[in-house]
Amino acid sequence: MRVLFVLCILALSIYSCESGKSVMKGDTATGSTSDTIRIANDSLEYEILIIEPGFDAWLITQPPRSYYETTFLENRNYFYVLEYNNRVRNLSFSRALYPQEIEYRSDIDYGHEVNYLLYNYFQFFEQKYRQRLR
Repeated sequence: MRVLFVLCILALSIYSCESGKSVMKGDTATGSTSDTIRIANDSLEYEILIIEPGFDAWLITQPPRSYYETTFLENRNYFYVLEYNNRVRNLSFSRALYPQEIEYRSDIDYGHEVNYLLYNYFQFFEQKYRQRLR
């Protein structure tokens, strides 16, 4: 379980952003689904992967993308990432839960979809691991 979480955090690296995005969920060609959500732009200047058992099923129970304004999501994500990164640097927190920092810059427009999924990942993280990032 912890290994999957470490892989998820490693995959949660956001490099840069453009407006053209595509989403891929699971493997629809074979009919199987997985708990992997990938978001990337066409030129692959950034990529976010969320690999966490149960996240995909949990996500469909949440409010739709249109429920939140982009500015709300950006503000929440900024503070979530700030607190998360503080815990990465603080040795009193578990390396299994906080293995590496997340790069999230407030001066980059990541778009609504990326912010929506990142926000919901933090909500899932708080609930599943009983962590308060606020």
